[in-house]
Amino acid sequence: MLRTVFIAVLIFAIPHTGLCFPSIGGEPQDVKDVFLPEGDSVKVESWIDNLDIPWSLIFLPDGRALVSERPGRIKLVKDGKLQPFPYAKIDVHHSGEGGLMGLALHPEFPQKPFIYAMHTYKKDRDIYNRVIRLRDNGETGVFDRVIIDRAPGGRFHNGGRIAFGPDGMLYITAGETFTARLAQDLNSSGGKILRVTPEGSIPGDNPFKNSPVYSYGHRNPQGLAWDPDTGALFESEHGPSGEYLLWGNDEINIITRGGNYGWPEAVGAPGKKPYIDPLIVWKKTTPPSGITFYRDEKLAHLRGDLFAATLGSEALIRIRMKRHDNKYTVSRIERWFTDEDDNSRYGRIRDVVGGPDGFLYFISNNTDGRGRQRPGDDHIYRILPR
Repeated sequence: MLRTVFIAVLIFAIPHTGLCFPSIGGEPQDVKDVFLPEGDSVKVESWIDNLDIPWSLIFLPDGRALVSERPGRIKLVKDGKLQPFPYAKIDVHHSGEGGLMGLALHPEFPQKPFIYAMHTYKKDRDIYNRVIRLRDNGETGVFDRVIIDRAPGGRFHNGGRIAFGPDGMLYITAGETFTARLAQDLNSSGGKILRVTPEGSIPGDNPFKNSPVYSYGHRNPQGLAWDPDTGALFESEHGPSGEYLLWGNDEINIITRGGNYGWPEAVGAPGKKPYIDPLIVWKKTTPPSGITFYRDEKLAHLRGDLFAATLGSEALIRIRMKRHDNKYTVSRIERWFTDEDDNSRYGRIRDVVGGPDGFLYFISNNTDGRGRQRPGDDHIYRILPR
């Protein structure tokens, strides 16, 4: 009986990849995670509640905020209050992890009054992801154009994060939709970080000619953030959840132009060329989603640190780093709002961003069917000094 179960698991885990087992490495960081159930000299308050599977939060220069809900709604927060009617409704294929995901603001807003959104959709029997652009009309957003289309879509591993870099280009995380071989296929946009202009064209300095691909070998990339001091691009990524009989190995990477990050031929940090090892690997299932560098003075003791929203571990993770000759080493990792027995205060966390008031905001994600729902879920929480 046990032999039959093992064979069944093996059959489930391997044949959709078509590849040999990957090289497996350890954790590249020299520090162990520290648990801080109360955080570090902070307090948390609920800012907005009763959201339906929120995914991404952005702030507009005039103080408004927009939050995406995976079933296909963008909600508007104005004067600190959730407005009763959606800012926009988008026709999405809401199944599993698919639906409405990342939001981004044009870097020249409001002179160029555009909001960008990534979502899953179905055409005939095929599932895809695309990024669209909306024109901001104050209380509503109206469809303007499609920016990029027909990225692979599926029930799982859609990626979904979009963000503008300091170069003014739009970066897009695209998952491999549980088809691991796509991550190494430069003819596919699955398992990639993509880079396009605000109008959706391919920049001339992209690493691969006539291709939106900026980096590859990714499994399910879900977070993007740039170090404000150096401009280095950091990315968060989900490791395997059963493929090749492997679990965990979730990552934080520093992304280089044209870099190959190994999936599915390298897992963890095996030091195998030509693949680029992660900065951080968590062997224990953590999956990080949205990430951000805290840049303000209201929480001065956090300035310059990288924060990662995590799902399965139900923690907000603070990563402290040292930099020498533009090389990063991790000096401390803190897991906030949970303890070593997995007693979490806020549950699953999907996104974390800095607000215009100088405080940190994060989104819970307990209504997605995988979390334990708490009163008022889901919330946007605000982190204040204690």
